[in-house]
Amino acid sequence: MLNISKNSVHKNVDLSGYRSTERVFHARHFRHFNRFLKVFTVVAVIMLFLPWTQNVTGKGFLTTLTPGQRPQTIQSPIPGKIEKWYVKEGDYVKKGDTILFISEIKNEYFDPNLVQRTGQQIRAKSSAVQSYEGKVNALQNQIAALSNERSLKLQQAQNKLLQSRLKVKSDSIDLEAAKTNIKIAERQYERTEQLQTEGLKAVTDVEAKRLKLQETQAKLISQENKLLTAKNEVINAEVEINRVRAEYADKISKAQSDRFTAQSNQYDSEAQVTKLENEFTNYEMRNSLYYIKAPQNGFINKALQGGIGETFKEGDALVGIMPADYDMAVETFVEPLDLPLMHLGEKVRIRFDGWPAIVFSGWPNVSYGTYGGEVVAIETFISDNGKYRILLAPDPEDHPWPKDIRVGSGANTIALLEDVPIWYELWRQLNGFPPNYYQPEGAKTEKSKKK
Repeated sequence: MLNISKNSVHKNVDLSGYRSTERVFHARHFRHFNRFLKVFTVVAVIMLFLPWTQNVTGKGFLTTLTPGQRPQTIQSPIPGKIEKWYVKEGDYVKKGDTILFISEIKNEYFDPNLVQRTGQQIRAKSSAVQSYEGKVNALQNQIAALSNERSLKLQQAQNKLLQSRLKVKSDSIDLEAAKTNIKIAERQYERTEQLQTEGLKAVTDVEAKRLKLQETQAKLISQENKLLTAKNEVINAEVEINRVRAEYADKISKAQSDRFTAQSNQYDSEAQVTKLENEFTNYEMRNSLYYIKAPQNGFINKALQGGIGETFKEGDALVGIMPADYDMAVETFVEPLDLPLMHLGEKVRIRFDGWPAIVFSGWPNVSYGTYGGEVVAIETFISDNGKYRILLAPDPEDHPWPKDIRVGSGANTIALLEDVPIWYELWRQLNGFPPNYYQPEGAKTEKSKKK
């Protein structure tokens, strides 16, 4: 009957005698079928000119509008061992409520009086700092006293040097006077001796003048000796000045060295005090970390570390919590080809998993069970799945989203674009062309204003 084989059945078998053959092969049925084909063709042609809304579809899931409202895990910044649970899964906790208590597993923190003993070390080191500070002040006073004493000693030695120099001048004058006296005595002796030769003077006068000459010579020698002694005193005074300077320079240098040593010990002790205070603060903060508390109001989802006595490392997730107050949003993904069509503020229709819906992607007005959304964020870097992430918030102009939807459930999104005829959309789909690139209404008005 389909004329597939070359062997026709009607040539070998006579079907005219059957009642069913008379009913099927009747001219009346062919007329009805031809009418149906004509009507269907007309309706199909008319439908090709009906409007069709171009759209960009995507798949995603429900999330929250801000990162702080999304499900999170609570970690411990220190390693430890679980000692006691204060909550169970599904409980509601407020910010600051204690979730569980942990204990130490590192031997350097086992001492229960670690904080108090560290405080004692701080007080002892602080006392050492004060002692070194007192020693530095005492050495500073000693240096000041030595400097003052050196100044006085130098003044005394300089005065003695001045006296010695004045004595040298005085002895030099006396020496010149002695030299003058010896010259006078020599002339008197010579004159008396000549007069005695002439018989005008007695021998006793000559002897008297000789004795006076000898006394004058003796005074000259004595005066020269005094002058040399005075010069030696000048040299001794200069030596004394140098000795005083060297002596007190040594004493002051030794005192300064002791002061620098004391200051070095003081600074070292202050550094140790600062280090101990840092450790003291760390120990106090570490003690407060033994109680794991809720960072915000929410519900305990799942205990990721179970049991009592179980150990964990720092940074390990202990429990999951879902914030109680959050704003719902949809995280969907679109193809890179469709990304230029997406703009902030675009209207999107959303179908949530679990909510029955009748969707006509090209006729959003006749769709049922979909909810309105608005584009609030467009990711600028491609995701791991090869698509771009877009965040949708509830459309305030549309009816509100269902109250029973939960974060993590699936959602299908339809971003509505331009209205085109159905024949154009079929032609575009068959050729694999992208939807019409267009600009939002605000951008169009701005371009028209510029023109």
